[in-house]
Amino acid sequence: MPKKLTFQKMLEKYSVPFIAYEKGKGGYEDNGDPIPEGQPTLVQMTGAILPFSKDDLRYSEAGTYSVKDRKVYTIHVLEKGQKLEYKSTQYTVQDIKDYSDYADVYIYYVRWAGHENRDN
Repeated sequence: MPKKLTFQKMLEKYSVPFIAYEKGKGGYEDNGDPIPEGQPTLVQMTGAILPFSKDDLRYSEAGTYSVKDRKVYTIHVLEKGQKLEYKSTQYTVQDIKDYSDYADVYIYYVRWAGHENRDN
């Protein structure tokens, strides 16, 4: 099997913190209070968050993206439809580019949450 490409150094240099909203599995807080199932949990993550290039905007398989949408390069596993927050702006994971067979990074296409409101 070929050697994987390593993006860890690039990610360390260009990563920024963001928040991922994970579906809560329920349970109990440290003080014993119950946490209802399905209540989102905020998880701090890091990744390189980049704007789309002109080619990305033009030739996307998942449809049309706006200049407010982003690509997220990270080592964290996210799910399609998962909500993210970066610089007080919310995004939704729209598409996943899984290069884990070839590299140590996942690439996610995230849509600016304000875009969803226009579509409804």
